[in-house]
Amino acid sequence: MFVELAANEPNILRIDWVKFTFGLLGLFLVYVFVARKAIPKIQKVLDERQDAIEGGIERAKQAEAEAQETLEQYRAQLAEARQEAAQLRERAKEQGAAIVEEMREQANAEARRIVETAQAQIENDRQQAVAELRSEVGELATELATRIVGETLHDSAAQSRVIDRFLDELEQRDQAGVR
Repeated sequence: MFVELAANEPNILRIDWVKFTFGLLGLFLVYVFVARKAIPKIQKVLDERQDAIEGGIERAKQAEAEAQETLEQYRAQLAEARQEAAQLRERAKEQGAAIVEEMREQANAEARRIVETAQAQIENDRQQAVAELRSEVGELATELATRIVGETLHDSAAQSRVIDRFLDELEQRDQAGVR
């Protein structure tokens, strides 16, 4: 029964050369199409990706190198700026000290001027007081001499001599008493 069935059925191992030729021709056409059109496009896309990846890595390395260079420049500028700031602070301290010294000198000069002016004023006031006292003492001495002697000293030359002599005697007593 098995043999009978096998005889009625077509042989599946038998090759139909027409179908095989058209199939092989179709496979060849697909291969040619893929090899000429698809594979170059695929290869191009793969090359572009590889270039993009390698270029990206290269660009990243360049960017990193530029960033490092920029960082070094920034650090150098920062160090320079710090040095300039230190120099400016030092100059400002020196200028401040100079200004303080100048103001101190001006204050001392002003104080000396005020003291000299005050001393001159005191000397003027003392001389004026001495002159006024001499005048008052002279008048009192003249009046007293007039009362004691009993005569009027109308002569101004005589009056001046009596007053000067009296004041000289008073000064000599004061100086002898002080020493």
